Amino acid sequence: MTDKYKPKPDDRSDNVEKLQNMVQDTIQNIEEAHDTMKHSSGEEKEEIKDKNKRREQAIEGMRQEIKDEAKR
Repeated sequence: MTDKYKPKPDDRSDNVEKLQNMVQDTIQNIEEAHDTMKHSSGEEKEEIKDKNKRREQAIEGMRQEIKDEAKR
C-alpha cells in the first residue's frame, strides 16, 4: 500500500471539545427557533416544536458521548 492511500490515524483528542461546541450550537438553534415561533402559524409552530424535540434528543446523545469520550 502506498502512502497516498494510507488511512489517517484515528485522532480523538479533540472530540470532547467538538461535541461541546455542537451542543452549544444546537442549544442556540433551539433558542432561535423559540423566537421564530412567536411569529409563526399553528402548523409552523408544531413543526418547530417537533424539530426542537429532536434537537433535545440529539443534545442528550451528544452529552452521553462527551461522558464516554472523557473516560478515555
